[in-house]
Amino acid sequence: MTSGKHWWLAMAFVCAAMFAGGVFIVIPLRMDMAGFLPRGHDAGSRFLLREVQQGVAGTVIMAGIDNAPEPELARLSMGLRNALAQDRQFVTVANGAFSIEGDEALRRIMFQNRYVLAPDAASRDFRPTSLRQSFGRLLDDLNSESGAPFSGMLLRDPTGAFLDLARSFSPDAYVGFRQGVWFAPEQTERAPRALLLIRTRAAGMDLPHQASAQKAIRGDFMALHPKEARLLLSGPGVFAQASAGGMRHDIDTISAASLLLVIGILYWRFRSLWMLAAIGVPFLLSLGAGMIAVRAVFGYVHGVAFGFGMTMLGVSLDYPVLLVGHRDRGEGPEATLRRIGRSMRIGVATAVLGLTGMMFCGLTGLAQLGVFAAAGLLTAAFVTLYIMPKLIVAADLAPNISGPSRILARMEQWRQARAICLVPVLISVGVIVWYPPAFDVRLTALSPIPDQLRQLDTAFRRDLGVPDASLLVAVSDVSAEGVLERETALEPAVAALRAQGALAGAQSATRLLPAAATQRSRAATLPDPATLKAAVDEARRDLPFRANAFDGFTADVAMARQSPPVIPQDFHNTPLAAALSPLLFERDGRWWGLLLPEDVRDRVAVTRAFENIPNVMVLDFRQEMDGLSAHYLHRTIRWMAVGCILAIAVLVLGLREIRRVARVLGVVMSVIVTMMGAASLAGVPLTLVHLVALQFVLGVTLDYALFFARPQLDDAERARTMRTLLICNAMTVMTFGMLALCHTMVLRHIGATVAPGVLLAMIYGFLLAGERPAIERTNAS
Repeated sequence: MTSGKHWWLAMAFVCAAMFAGGVFIVIPLRMDMAGFLPRGHDAGSRFLLREVQQGVAGTVIMAGIDNAPEPELARLSMGLRNALAQDRQFVTVANGAFSIEGDEALRRIMFQNRYVLAPDAASRDFRPTSLRQSFGRLLDDLNSESGAPFSGMLLRDPTGAFLDLARSFSPDAYVGFRQGVWFAPEQTERAPRALLLIRTRAAGMDLPHQASAQKAIRGDFMALHPKEARLLLSGPGVFAQASAGGMRHDIDTISAASLLLVIGILYWRFRSLWMLAAIGVPFLLSLGAGMIAVRAVFGYVHGVAFGFGMTMLGVSLDYPVLLVGHRDRGEGPEATLRRIGRSMRIGVATAVLGLTGMMFCGLTGLAQLGVFAAAGLLTAAFVTLYIMPKLIVAADLAPNISGPSRILARMEQWRQARAICLVPVLISVGVIVWYPPAFDVRLTALSPIPDQLRQLDTAFRRDLGVPDASLLVAVSDVSAEGVLERETALEPAVAALRAQGALAGAQSATRLLPAAATQRSRAATLPDPATLKAAVDEARRDLPFRANAFDGFTADVAMARQSPPVIPQDFHNTPLAAALSPLLFERDGRWWGLLLPEDVRDRVAVTRAFENIPNVMVLDFRQEMDGLSAHYLHRTIRWMAVGCILAIAVLVLGLREIRRVARVLGVVMSVIVTMMGAASLAGVPLTLVHLVALQFVLGVTLDYALFFARPQLDDAERARTMRTLLICNAMTVMTFGMLALCHTMVLRHIGATVAPGVLLAMIYGFLLAGERPAIERTNAS
C-alpha cells in the first residue's frame, strides 16, 4: 500500500509511464533502410539514392533452387514460375530465354513491326541476290521436321527478321539453358542451380508488401514438395526485409536486456523499488521527449534511433542517480544541489555539445540518433534538477549505504601513482604517429546487409549475366522519345569501347525499342511493293516455290512502310513493358534512360567516353556513395570541432579555475588518444559512426571528470561520488556493450566504441581528475 509520503512519487511515475506509452502509440517506428539513407549532395548521388529507394531495379528478386538433380530443379523452377505467374503481387516471372509464345499481344506487335524493330540490317536486305540466299535457307528449313509446322510464318518472314528481333531481346548472359529453364553456368566445383528472375509490383523498400511477396514465393515453393531442394532469394527487397528483421530483433533484444540490466544494477545499489520509480520518472520523460523531438525535426522516428535511445538508460539515468547518490537521508534538496548542481549543469551542457557532430553530420539516421540523445539528456537533466528533488525529499529517498569507505579510501591511494597513466597514453601517441588510424569512407562499411547475402547476390548477378549496376550511364530528356534518340546517338561510343575491349556491350532501352526516328529511317529503306515483287520473282527463279508463295511477305513489307513507329505505350501489359521499365522511366516530369555496361574491363575509358555530354551522367555507384560518405565525414569532423571548442568554452566559464580545467581536459585527451591508438594498433578503420561515437565518449568523459574534479568536503562525500559514478559507469558500459552484440552495423560500431571508451573515462577520470589525496589522511581513514 502506498504511504502518504510516497503518493506524489507514485503519481509522477504513473504520469511519466503514461506519457511515454502514449508517445510510443502515437509515433510508430520506421524500420526500412530507406529511412536511414542519406540525402544526396549533388545531382548524381541524388539520382542514385532516389533510384535505390523508388526505382524499378529495387523490385527485382533473383531466386535460385539447388541441392537436387537437374530434372527435379527444372520441375521446381517451372512449377514456381507457373504458380507466381497467377499471383498479382508479381509483374513478371522469368526462368528461361526470352519467350513471346505465351503473350499473343506482344507476338503480334513484334511480328507486324519486325522490319523496323530488328537490329540486323541483313533482315531488311531485299536485293535479289540476298533474297535468293534467304530463300535457299528457307527451303532447307521447310524440308526439316522442325520447320514444317511453321511454314506459314517462315514464308512471311524469309529473311528471319522476327527471329533476329526475338534474339536481340535476350540479354548477353552467361546463364545456361537446360531442361527448358535457366541454370547457372556449368562449373565443376559446385552443384547445379536453377535460376529465376522475379519482379514485384511493390517497391523494394515497401516492407509490408515485400514481406508478403517473399512469403508467397516461399509458400508456393514449399507447395511443390521440394524435399531436399533449397530456395535462395536475393535482391534489394530481400536485403531490405532481412535488414528490417535483424533491426527489429536487435531493438527488441536491446530494450529487454538493457531494462533488466539497469533495473538489476539500480536495485542492487539502492535496495528500493521506490528508488527505481523515482529514477524512472526522468528516464521515461526523456525517452518520450526524444521521440517527440525526432518526429518534429525529421517527420518520423527510425528504429535505429529508438534502439540507441534505449541505451540511454545508462546515460540519461546518470543525472538522477548522481542526485540520489549524493543525498544523505533527511537532507533538503538545496543542500545536495549546492554540492553537485554546478558540475551537473556543466556536464549536461558539454554532453549535449558532444553530440554536435552526430546531430549535424547530414546523415539522417545518425542525425536522428544525435537529436534523440540531446533531447533525452536535456529532459532528464531538467527533470532531475527541478522536479525530482521535491519527489525525493517527500519520499525521503537516499542510498542504503553511505558514509566513508575503507575500500574506496584505499582505491584513492592509487592516485599517488597517477603518472602510470602516461604509459598507455604515450604508447598510443607512438602508435598514432607510426601507424596513423585509417579512415573508411565507403558507405558499404555501414551496410546492414550480411556478408552471406551480399556474396549470394554477387553470385546470382554473375550467373544471370546481370550488368554491374555499380557503373551506369543516365540519359535524360523531356520525353521518352528524346531519351531514345540520345541513347541512339551514344551507340557509336559503345561500339568503339567494345572494339577497344573496355566492355563487352551495354543494355539500353534502344535495344528493346529503337527511337521513332530510327524506325522511320529503317522503314524508308524498305522497297515499294512493285520493286519488292520484282526482286522476289528474280530470287525464286529455279527454286520450287509457287508464284504466290511470298505474297504475305510482300504485303507485310508494304504495311511496315506505312505503319506508325512503335512507342512504349504499345507494349503496355506485355512482358516487354516489364523489361523496358527499368531502362526507360519518368521521374518528376522528366524521362530517364539507363545504359548498363556489361563486363566492364576499363572503367576509366568508359567514364571518359561519356563525360561532358549534355544531359548524360556517368555514375559510378561505388564512387558516388563513397564520395557521399566522405562528404558527410568531413562535415561531421567540422561540427565535431565546433562542438569541442564550445564545450571547452563552457568548461572554462563554468569552472573558472585553470588547474581543474587542465585536469578535466587531460582526462578527455587521454581517453581519446588511447582509443585512437587502440584502433590503429588493432587495424580497425574508423568510419563516420566511429567518429560520432567518439564524440559521444568525449561528452561522457567530461561528465565523469567534472565530478571527480569537484572539490570534496570530506571522506564521505568522496565515497558518495565514487559510488554513484561507479553505478553510472556500470549502467553505461553494460547498455552500450549490448549494442556491440547487435547485427545492425551502425549500432554495433557505436557499442564497440562507446563501451570501452566510457570504461576508460572512468579509469582516467578517477586517476587524473581528482585531487591527489594526502597520505596521512588516507592512512587515518
